[in-house]
Amino acid sequence: MPSKETWQIAHVPLQRGLTKHARVVELAIPALRVQGRRARVDTTVVETNIHYPTDSTLLADGIRVVTRAMRRIEATTGILGRRVRNRLRATRRRVWEIVRASRRQHPGRPRLVEGYRRLLALARATIREARRVVHEVATGVRQATGARARRLVARSYQVLEIFLPRVEQVMRQTRIRVWSGDTHYREKLFSLFEPHTEAIRKGKAAKPTEFGKLVKMQEAEHGLVIDYEVYARRPADKTLLQPAIARHTEVFGRPPRLVAGDAGFWSGANRQAAEQVGVKRFCIPTTGPPAAAQRQRWFRRGLRWRTGCEGRISVLKRRDGLARCRYRGFSGMQRWVGWGVVAHDLHLLIHRDRRRSITKTSAAH
Repeated sequence: MPSKETWQIAHVPLQRGLTKHARVVELAIPALRVQGRRARVDTTVVETNIHYPTDSTLLADGIRVVTRAMRRIEATTGILGRRVRNRLRATRRRVWEIVRASRRQHPGRPRLVEGYRRLLALARATIREARRVVHEVATGVRQATGARARRLVARSYQVLEIFLPRVEQVMRQTRIRVWSGDTHYREKLFSLFEPHTEAIRKGKAAKPTEFGKLVKMQEAEHGLVIDYEVYARRPADKTLLQPAIARHTEVFGRPPRLVAGDAGFWSGANRQAAEQVGVKRFCIPTTGPPAAAQRQRWFRRGLRWRTGCEGRISVLKRRDGLARCRYRGFSGMQRWVGWGVVAHDLHLLIHRDRRRSITKTSAAH
């Protein structure tokens, strides 16, 4: 059974400026006897909880959310002039037309363009009607009686203010992609509900594009994750190595003797900076022809140790929930990843207690 000390780690009072994960790392280093002589770093993608983003489905989501908010306001404040029109059935038909046209070969291109033209027309009409409802609520034309009704109108009005600019952004990127052929729109939106989502390619054959946020995982011996970070914008991997070495030095009070990573972390500046702070073995392969040091035995052993980071990330995704974030927003992504890493490090401590109990039992027999 896990020791009482392990189970109480999550409830230990934090020191000033110390996070939960930092406190767990502080307790795990002596418990696991981690010396901090080696460090390995890798990056992965934690996906946001969204469906596969296409322009047609994003437009359908926008029309659905905006129409629902308008109908709630109409039901609460009454009908003023024209009823709010429900275009959801026509929207579903246009989306299916686009799906069928996209499955065709070259002859399906005109049908695809025509389907997007009709879908954009529905989106524009919905946006115009929503702007009218927003103006009527803001100017006091639409009023609700009762505190509960006023709260409902206020929430629906807030939904319209949030989602109208996002739907208009999806309309812009759809026009640019379909009619101009530009698939690399700079401010492309991949979800109306999780606008911070990025499209990230990590070179996976099974999943070429992942939609989420880039996360850095940094380990020491025994698989202890001593640091992680969720990036608002994806940086180049080679820019993350020097801060990782600095973080390792901050945790253990000295730089690691060995640093390992994949080829994305290599650069001449990184190698020079690592040698200057005291790193003896720089086990990161070059992107070009292999250098003489890469043929030595210590370098190959360092690369084999680095591959354990891939398994660690796999465990974090399968066991600790880092495959897909269930919280909302970028701050929710940070909390989700943080608690997953804390759960992983606590599991290492529990496993340590189990190993000790097994050893004591076998010694008694």
